[in-house]
Amino acid sequence: MADTLTSPAAVSAPALGTSGGGGTAARLGAFGKRSLAVALLLALWEILPRAGVVDRVFLPPLSEDLAAWADLLRSGELLEHTEASVARSLTGFGLAIVVAIPLGLLIGWYKPVAEFLSPVLELFRNTSAVALLPVFTLILGIGETSKIAFVLYACAWPILLNTISGVKTVDPLLVKSARSMGLPPARLFQKVLLPAAVPAIFTGVRLAGAYSILVLLFAEIVGAKAGLGYLINAAQSSFRIQDMYAGIITISVIGLLFNQLLVHLERRFSTWRTT
Repeated sequence: MADTLTSPAAVSAPALGTSGGGGTAARLGAFGKRSLAVALLLALWEILPRAGVVDRVFLPPLSEDLAAWADLLRSGELLEHTEASVARSLTGFGLAIVVAIPLGLLIGWYKPVAEFLSPVLELFRNTSAVALLPVFTLILGIGETSKIAFVLYACAWPILLNTISGVKTVDPLLVKSARSMGLPPARLFQKVLLPAAVPAIFTGVRLAGAYSILVLLFAEIVGAKAGLGYLINAAQSSFRIQDMYAGIITISVIGLLFNQLLVHLERRFSTWRTT
């Protein structure tokens, strides 16, 4: 009898252990595959300039660029420029979220509003934000206001358009079912419309997160005295190539970390989809 009682435990324990080990191995394998291309790129960055395949004057080995990055970090110059760029990006990005999501929900839900604003949206959505940078500079000057407004404008469009798309693609049967149960408009919006549009909204937010860093570089080239865009432009002008690549590396890392943060937030707010 004792053998019969203990047998299931003896069988299930190894099975659980095997499952956990298999899951860990699978995750490690997936991480290794994703990292392989990056590792290959970094290796080529180090090897090709040293082998003379590319001119190391214009593309120094990665180790030299990282050494320049460390020097800039120790001197405090890199931290100063990074803080300036991140503050501008986050401010413009945050304002874009506050403005674009409510406007997108309004346009997507109310047809008269969409019909009224559609011509303006079509006009500006096809106009490059970079092409309008001189306009922002002329109207708002070369200070912080123009840079933040420029980031706000560039980030607002992917959020706005994806929010409108998310609202318009909500299953009509869900809306009809909620209305048939007597759900008031406010509750319908809260319980049906907004949750169904969350994936599309976060797609726009992630795109805007990338734009908030990329377009800022253009703005910081014009009249800025601090920022990663200013650092890259100044280093290139004075032929400090290693410092230029150090700024580029910093921007890439910040963009990657920012994207991972947004992916985590998307999963957190979209947990209902897996239930």
